Amino acid sequence: MRNDRILRIYTDGGCAGNQNSENLGGWGAILEFGEACKELYGSEANTTNNRMEMTALLEAFKAIKKEDQRIYVFSDSGYLMDCFRKKWYANWQKNGWQTASKKPVENQDLWKRLLPYINQHDISFYRVKGHVNLASKSTNFEKLYEKFVEWNGAEFSYEDFVYVTEKNNRADELANMGIDQLRND
Repeated sequence: MRNDRILRIYTDGGCAGNQNSENLGGWGAILEFGEACKELYGSEANTTNNRMEMTALLEAFKAIKKEDQRIYVFSDSGYLMDCFRKKWYANWQKNGWQTASKKPVENQDLWKRLLPYINQHDISFYRVKGHVNLASKSTNFEKLYEKFVEWNGAEFSYEDFVYVTEKNNRADELANMGIDQLRND
C-alpha cells in the first residue's frame, strides 16, 4: 500500500453527549506521505459528531503544503464520504445550498471551507468501519474486509485493509485526546 507519491489522510471525529445542548467534541487526523507521518487533533465544545468529522478533514487539508497532491482520504463517516463520493455538494451549490427537500444544508460553513480543496488536489475518498477492535479474537476480519471492499472496490488487499483500520483507530484515539483535553481545561 505504500506509495511515496500519495498522501494518505485518516480522519475521525466524535462527540461525547452528541444530542445534548452541552457536549464535548474531538477530532483527529493523520497525514502520511511515504515514511513521514503527522498527527493532528483538537476539540470544540457544544458541537456535533458530523462537525467533528468534517473538522478533522478540514484541518488535515489545511496542513497540506503542496498543490495538486494525489490524496487518499479514509474515514468512518458515511455523511462525509457520501457527500464527496456521490457529489451531493454539486446539487447543494446548484440549489443555493438547499437540500432536495428545500431545507438549508446543515454545516454549510464547513462544507464551503472544505470544497476548495477538492479543486486543488486529486482526491479519492474511502469509507472504513470505525471502532474495530483489532486485538479481539471475536472480531470477524473477513466479514469486515468484505464490507471494506463493498464500499471501496477491490483495489485494496486484506493487508491494506488491516493497515487502514489501524490508522483509523489511531485517528479515533486522537479525537478522544481532543475530548479529554477539553474535559481537563
